[in-house]
Amino acid sequence: MTAPDPAGDGSAADDAPSAIDLAIFDAARRCVEEFGVRRTTLTEVARRAGVSRPTVYRRWPDTGALVAELLVRELRAIVAATMPSAGAGRTRLVAGIVAGAGKVRSNPLFGKIFRTDTDLMLTYVFGRLGRNQRALIELFAEGIREGQRDGSIRDGHPEHLATMLLLIAQSAVQSAGTVAPLLAGADLDTELANALDGYLAPTDRPGTSDHGKALR
Repeated sequence: MTAPDPAGDGSAADDAPSAIDLAIFDAARRCVEEFGVRRTTLTEVARRAGVSRPTVYRRWPDTGALVAELLVRELRAIVAATMPSAGAGRTRLVAGIVAGAGKVRSNPLFGKIFRTDTDLMLTYVFGRLGRNQRALIELFAEGIREGQRDGSIRDGHPEHLATMLLLIAQSAVQSAGTVAPLLAGADLDTELANALDGYLAPTDRPGTSDHGKALR
């Protein structure tokens, strides 16, 4: 299976999906949740989607390309759904990242891949600075700019701070299973919130955000 390049330009991931695309994504999600990535085939995806194999192959050259795009879309949907729209910039950003990380950890699709195809997850989602990471950095950077404007986030280059937030969040997601006997669930959320909040807090106004306090 060929490993895709999530950073590639002009992929269908940048366009609004058609009804057929959505049916294929849904079928691919069900296949991966049931079989894992390595045992998922485009033939089985086509059968479950109710389309011909050439219909799938015209859109994605192999299973890896389809799964990569599916994961990018899944991750972006999670982030869009968990980022709050009200409150101080720092509180909203911390709450959104913590909630998003929790959703990724509990997501059946990501969970299956973490259990059976960890190396592929690292390649598709975390192993390179691809489109989904850049999109998250841009989203975090915008939240940082808003927090800097309202005084809740310290000074600093927004993209630099955002990149560090991505590294912290990725580590919390990737290593959650490893540290589960010591730190899991709400306790992990609390400590992640504290780490993010402390990193973003203005140096002259230390303290924990409302979100971090609420998690205790």
